Amino acid sequence: MADTICYIKLDRNVESKTEDVFLKDAGSVQCADSTVAAKVKSIKIHKFHPGSGYAGVDTAGGNKKKKQSFEEKRCVISVLKIIEQIEEACPGVTVESLGETEVLVEWVDVDRHKGWQQALKIFLVAVISLFGTAFTIMAYHNDIGIADVFAQIHRIVMGSEPQGVSALEVAYSAGLALGIILFFNHIGGRRLTKDPTPIEVEMRKYETDVNNALVDTAEREGRTIDVK
Repeated sequence: MADTICYIKLDRNVESKTEDVFLKDAGSVQCADSTVAAKVKSIKIHKFHPGSGYAGVDTAGGNKKKKQSFEEKRCVISVLKIIEQIEEACPGVTVESLGETEVLVEWVDVDRHKGWQQALKIFLVAVISLFGTAFTIMAYHNDIGIADVFAQIHRIVMGSEPQGVSALEVAYSAGLALGIILFFNHIGGRRLTKDPTPIEVEMRKYETDVNNALVDTAEREGRTIDVK
């Protein structure tokens, strides 16, 4: 075992469905010795404790830790702490880290998105998106005076005042709907191409920023699980 090299690749953000978090949940493990690899994957790197946690509070005597009754949902674990745990469980094994330097672990409830609550959330998001988008489009068109633009185009092309809804408004509305479909790369539940949609790209950027902010906050508050 003295010449055994174990490679680990931690993810930036992982979810755990149980209180116990094992190394296999936080990333990938590769080792030529299958026995060592199985042992490393089964190492418990953290255990969530429901109903307890710590938060920093400012007092006159300095910054102290005060225990609060809230449920611990996230933790940040340093790769050095994980390497230390591997070396304790498998003495003589050389550990090579190829992934992130910290992993953000979130404890999730497997039943949190089931039942009527999920249907209600979907309905509320759909209603807000529908009316919010409609209001935005109408406000934009009112701001630029799209009705006056269409009327002016009609007078220039046709030489007369527009009477009711013209073909220009109909074509513009159809083109606007088609453009939205092509831009978001979806028709209902079907994807037009394999490329990620603009929303998916922005959500990934947002997720990356949130993860970095949570990791940085944990480091500043001294809540990162690291070596002593």
